[in-house]
Amino acid sequence: LINLSALDILFTTSTVPKMLSLLLLGDHFLSFPACFLQMYLFHSFSCSEAFILVVMAYDRYVAICYPLHYPVHMTPQANAALAASAWLAALLLPIPAVVQTSHMAFGSVAHVYHCFCDHLAVVQASCSDTTRQTLMGFCIAMVVSFLPLLLVLLSYAHILASVLRISSREGRSKAFSTCSSHLLVVGTYYSSIAISYVSYRADLPLDFHIMGNVVYAILTPVLNPMIYTLRN
Repeated sequence: LINLSALDILFTTSTVPKMLSLLLLGDHFLSFPACFLQMYLFHSFSCSEAFILVVMAYDRYVAICYPLHYPVHMTPQANAALAASAWLAALLLPIPAVVQTSHMAFGSVAHVYHCFCDHLAVVQASCSDTTRQTLMGFCIAMVVSFLPLLLVLLSYAHILASVLRISSREGRSKAFSTCSSHLLVVGTYYSSIAISYVSYRADLPLDFHIMGNVVYAILTPVLNPMIYTLRN
């Protein structure tokens, strides 16, 4: 929860201040280094959330399927190692896309039709051929979105099978209740991704594309603390 809370703060900090400056003050300018830094931070924190949710799903899997082994497997050192691995992978994964995008040709003033420097929006503002960068961004997005989701679903498939073997109704209810907050967070995160993805792929006006990403950037960090506060 500490990692998730810190991540929510960092995630919104990377986009919301400039977004508010643009919407409230009409400040439409951002330097190229600042734009690429924002792009890197936004996608790194997005990856971090996906990986942290996988770590949390694994924690629930061990707690419910192997309760007697939980104190042995999920020690403070193991938890720290899993969290550190998630952060490290997330910080490294966006680097190739950001670096290659920074090497694309841009005019002296590039018009990014977005409220923050999203990868695809910046690529589309380039004067170069965007096919390669668009494909790379799509592949990274698929890895970050679907591979963690697959691991989460696999964990919960084992959890469901284990819970169904519990004979008492009270025991099953207690086991499911320990997963409720995590399931709500996962549902919120992937719902916002789906909204963002559909807004890009569907034949919709540009404003809908921007709104889809705004929902993705703000909805999950806002709802996560509320979900875990209600649970606690």
